[in-house]
Amino acid sequence: MNNIIKSVIETSKYVFERKLVSGKAGNVSARFKNEDMDVIAITPTLKSLNRLNESDIVLVDINGKNLTKGKPSSEVFMHLAIYKSRNDVDGIVHTHSPYATGFSFSNEKIKRLEGFGAIKTEYLPELKYEKPGSSDLAHGAAEKLGQEDVLVLKNHGIIAIGETVHEAGDLAEFVEEIAKTQYITKILNK
Repeated sequence: MNNIIKSVIETSKYVFERKLVSGKAGNVSARFKNEDMDVIAITPTLKSLNRLNESDIVLVDINGKNLTKGKPSSEVFMHLAIYKSRNDVDGIVHTHSPYATGFSFSNEKIKRLEGFGAIKTEYLPELKYEKPGSSDLAHGAAEKLGQEDVLVLKNHGIIAIGETVHEAGDLAEFVEEIAKTQYITKILNK
């Protein structure tokens, strides 16, 4: 359990240092088994991902019941809905990175580029805007992700998932880099 909590803290600091989140935005979680029960270690609400310690990480069961003190991220139910729909996912990172989020506010789509798995579709999938923290966002994100590994949340940010929380963090960084590359290419080709 301590290794999972440490990996959530490490990934949180990683995405903050790479400027994929700022202030108190974004959230990170990891799933693990504890006595045959799925437990989710998730970042707290309203706290910078840059300054977390072990006591800040909130543990919840798969239905959202707090197992420790603290208030989990306001997006906890989005994380839980994804975990419930994907047995192969044990890490989730939700960011508001500048380039990818810029695309989410535009009519442009982010192209899927080589470098992080097979290219199954030309563009990253998108979910229409749903209010942050809402059950519509939670269920919509889980459904729209399907078997994808990343989802653009319109007018909001992105979700990246992985077999581990570190893998999800790496994917979030990769998505920001491809969004930046696509943006620069568009400017240079004008």
